[in-house]
Amino acid sequence: MADGLFLAYTDPGPVPDDEFHDWYDNEHLPARLTVPGFASAARYRAADGQAPPWLAVYEIEPGTLDTPAYKALYAHQSDREKSLMPRLATLERREYEKTDEWPAARPAGSGGPGPAILIVSISVPPGAEGDLNAWYAEEHAPMLLAIPGWRRIRRYRQVFGTGPENLALHDLDDPGILDSDAFKAAVSTPWRDRVMGGATAVERRVFTLYKTFG
Repeated sequence: MADGLFLAYTDPGPVPDDEFHDWYDNEHLPARLTVPGFASAARYRAADGQAPPWLAVYEIEPGTLDTPAYKALYAHQSDREKSLMPRLATLERREYEKTDEWPAARPAGSGGPGPAILIVSISVPPGAEGDLNAWYAEEHAPMLLAIPGWRRIRRYRQVFGTGPENLALHDLDDPGILDSDAFKAAVSTPWRDRVMGGATAVERRVFTLYKTFG
């Protein structure tokens, strides 16, 4: 079951856009989908003006990145990949395992990623994760899913990589939802202020869908 998540943030830097996208769409990403354990993938472009500007989201089975089949991709890189990857301004990889999902079953006809995603990552002090988890389950997720166009919420715990250790991935119909009064109300409660006020690290990114694979 694909309860793992693999994120790859990229900034092509000096690599021309057409060269970067041709490599990513036609070589780099498709090669990963040949590895057992990779279920699907999608590429996104930043909608928040932040860097890195590109993100690939892979749904994987836990442990896939430790398999010989995955490691073989690096042992048998093409000449183009060997030349291109060192030229990227950013290539940052993070792996996660799923801890929660709402709704547990997706409504009929809602398969596939949403047109936009919100990623919120947070680290909290030791002993505060119980409050973080309860806030998501009892208040935050129900308030968000009541907003029209808020498709799904998945929460993950980091296995390796940089950034805060608790990640929430939100599938949205439109990034404009984040300007709605309902969303502003969901992020303005006393419980939310307590959780976020005690956080030791927070990251927030917004992306729109570029292309799906698999």
